Amino acid sequence: MAAEAKPQILSHVNNLNYFSILLLILSFNVASGAGGTWKLLLNDVGISAMHSQLLINDRVIMYDRSNFGPSKISLPSGACRDSPNDVVSKRDCTAHSIEYDVAFNSIRPLTIESNTWCSSGGVTPEGALLQTGGDKEGERKARMFYPCDDESCDWTEVDNALYVRRWYATNHVLPDGRQIIIGGRNQFNFEFFPKTKAPSLYKLPFLSETYDAGQENNLYPFVFLNSDGNLFIYANNKAILLDYNKNTVVKTYPKIPGGDPRSYPSTGSAVLLPIKNLEAEVVEMEVLVCGGAPKGSYLLALYKNTFVKALDTCARIKINDDKPQWVLEKMPRSREMGDMILLPNGHVLLINGGSSGSAGWELGREPVLNPDLYHPDKPVGSRFQVQNPSTIPRMYHSTAGLLRDGRVLVGGSNPHQFYNFTDVLFPTELRLEAFSPSYLESQYWSIRPRIISLLSHSTVNYGGILRLRFMVFGIGGVRSPVKVTMVFPSFTSHSFSMSQRLLVLDHVELVRIGVWTYEVRVKAPKSKNLAPPGYYMASVVNQDIPSEGIWLRLQ
Repeated sequence: MAAEAKPQILSHVNNLNYFSILLLILSFNVASGAGGTWKLLLNDVGISAMHSQLLINDRVIMYDRSNFGPSKISLPSGACRDSPNDVVSKRDCTAHSIEYDVAFNSIRPLTIESNTWCSSGGVTPEGALLQTGGDKEGERKARMFYPCDDESCDWTEVDNALYVRRWYATNHVLPDGRQIIIGGRNQFNFEFFPKTKAPSLYKLPFLSETYDAGQENNLYPFVFLNSDGNLFIYANNKAILLDYNKNTVVKTYPKIPGGDPRSYPSTGSAVLLPIKNLEAEVVEMEVLVCGGAPKGSYLLALYKNTFVKALDTCARIKINDDKPQWVLEKMPRSREMGDMILLPNGHVLLINGGSSGSAGWELGREPVLNPDLYHPDKPVGSRFQVQNPSTIPRMYHSTAGLLRDGRVLVGGSNPHQFYNFTDVLFPTELRLEAFSPSYLESQYWSIRPRIISLLSHSTVNYGGILRLRFMVFGIGGVRSPVKVTMVFPSFTSHSFSMSQRLLVLDHVELVRIGVWTYEVRVKAPKSKNLAPPGYYMASVVNQDIPSEGIWLRLQ
């Protein structure tokens, strides 16, 4: 591996007032309703966003695969690269990755040298993006992207960074800052980045046990770090708790009710619900799995041109209970290939996908245009709230991710082997849009908090007291309890947001220090098992209305 320069990670956007004013202006210029609003940001970003990651300079890295012909955006400065495994041309002068600048609603092309198709990733404690695997010449590579304030930063590649091919794998950030890479096509094992000394590759029989011949149904497993430092791993219709240090299964969970698969290609999605009461002896950790496709749907779509209705259920499980059991509940609609995003007020947004067929090229049908908002703390039967629809189908290879200002960025959708814009049900999608949840509407302006200190990119120590000053204008005022939440920026691909987690910090005190000004004092998490080191988006939440977030580094 050649030595590489690591650009200093800077704070590109520190002017919180700029974003607050911008959002206020937007709220008066976009038609809105009780179910949120949609806004087309860019009509053509040049690539279809198969993978995405928000970085700490409020720019989003997106990329596609790089061996299926030209994209719609040229490489910088007229550059070209050799592409020996490209099925269309061996010389490619187009980009397959871009950087989207949230503040300026602009893009610039980036250079990827090898194939990143159906890969995985996550952010390091320093705020860099680590991407792992892909296909062909990219299958054992890692790639780093160190964010910067100008246009000098680009991808760097690390040869032979992985022990085996990683294609359709899942990454998760660990308490020591490393990342674990689990599974992938024909890989029933896991490894770490950076590489560990021998043993370097660890067998995981659970992945072979959840493999369906001819269908797989165990790719992109859902992985969450538990409060005890072990990993909850869900694949197909089963789940375990893994002590990855000893490579020992410490708990086996019941099969999900109904037994239908919810992992790729019968793709559902999953989140770890907001983590609360962080000082408790045993912290409650609850996983929510939603959607997917009935067993056999992939084969029926692939060989019989029969598109089975997707699953219309979610299941929750408290993974630290002595005798954990799944609790099933109905969604407003069938959904597969959907994304699940934790919003800063602790609600969950279900967005994107279809309602019949399967993940895979040309195999999905009936796009789901309406997002659904899920309220975890309400009683069963009253948790879902239907949101206003988009006009753009987001099928296979779509992404969604939370921005610091509270919007959800939505892109991608390419259910074809190549870019295809004509004579197909769902053309390759290059448009980028944002969904604004209803908490951003102008009617909540009078109770929406605006953080005035700490400064963005401040450092917070584990177990320390965090003091956030904020202002609330208007007669709505502040009502206790005011919450402070921290959201880890997730890497998103194939309907799963890797390393996604939200913590509700333990409350200490709320003090009024001026006519419109308050200070809330909360405790930072004590344990790296609850919150791995790195940058989080911290928000003050008043009456379920979150402030714009600020970046805080936990270390």
